[in-house]
Amino acid sequence: MSDSTSSAATNEPRKVKYRKTKASWNPAMQAIPVPGIRRMVNLAATMKDVIHLSIGQPDLPTPKHIIDAYVDALNAGQTGYTMDAGLPELIVALRDYYNKRYDRRLTKDNILITNGATEAMFLAIAATSAPGRQFIVTDPSFLLYAPLIRMNGGEVKFVPTRIEDNHQLDPDEVIKAMTRRTYAIILNSPNNPTGAVYPRSTVEKIVEECAYRGIQIFSDEVYDHLILEEGEYASVLRCAVDLDNIMCMSSFSKTFSMAGLRVGWVISSQATIKSLRRYHMFTTSVANTPSQYAGVAALTGDMQCVRDMVSIYRERRDRIVQLIDETPHLTGYVPGGAFFSFPDLPQHVDGSDVALRLLKETGVCVVPGDAFGESTTNALRFSFSASVESIEKAFDRIIPWMAKQKF
Repeated sequence: MSDSTSSAATNEPRKVKYRKTKASWNPAMQAIPVPGIRRMVNLAATMKDVIHLSIGQPDLPTPKHIIDAYVDALNAGQTGYTMDAGLPELIVALRDYYNKRYDRRLTKDNILITNGATEAMFLAIAATSAPGRQFIVTDPSFLLYAPLIRMNGGEVKFVPTRIEDNHQLDPDEVIKAMTRRTYAIILNSPNNPTGAVYPRSTVEKIVEECAYRGIQIFSDEVYDHLILEEGEYASVLRCAVDLDNIMCMSSFSKTFSMAGLRVGWVISSQATIKSLRRYHMFTTSVANTPSQYAGVAALTGDMQCVRDMVSIYRERRDRIVQLIDETPHLTGYVPGGAFFSFPDLPQHVDGSDVALRLLKETGVCVVPGDAFGESTTNALRFSFSASVESIEKAFDRIIPWMAKQKF
């Protein structure tokens, strides 16, 4: 008698053996680290009475006219897909805005709307990084760049910035780092995590050299309005003659306190945008539709709200600089933009260990420097996207705690 006949005769369920398997991840996943920011924030979420000087998103409210435009779009039934390149009205608004701000002649075909600047940078790197291609990245830098380059087979070459230079980028060091394998350089000004704002002389020198050598420039300009000192902002769009080797990324997240609405963009040559559109269609397809209408309101509305935000961040910057100067074992400087300061601990001190103990023993959450680079393990990132009262309360805990440390 066969097994099937036996099972049917006895009404016993047939026993089936299943093979246990594990997901076979793409080896490129090895290039993705556990973000130091997320590690600290996750731990803080298990604690009570935590003061956050960690998160890099605005705490100020989104301006009312922008919220109203979002709600109006929902009420009008604007909940379907837009064109893959983005809402036409938003593309026109961005074209007009940038043409006026930087005296350029952009067309609608120079712009692609994305799901935040994160997708914009993802598209740029993932579409170009490949084995044998070298990307120059500042150290420290925003934690997105290097893993994305490595995931796609590219090589990262770091150029350090230093606290004694206020973390300014030395264009001569950048040029010296260029080789025949250099494909692109990633610029980020104002910089995360340092808050450094690069002067026009620096950007122009790098742009000119890259144009001569045929090297691409990916410029992350999400903090371009958060300039805390007087002077003209040196966007690559202002400094470059043409856009053939330029990709400029930005978003509404920081300028208009719209981080959760997820709308960003890439500005580049028409040929580049055409290629990125194809990639974009196979990743996120389109950006959030009501958020794009909110973006139109942001660009065409009164910009006083932005000026007011910048004044608030400037006040906070000035106060946190004072408090860092009063803190034992910390060496600070004056960041020129964004809402970050990146002071140093003594050279031999492990910033990750200090940040962890600071959180556990005082309830103040900051981010260790090793989340942003290889040469800044003795640094800490302080975000001043928190009220002056919260900043002062945090340092009421930090200063006496640091005074007790024997580094």
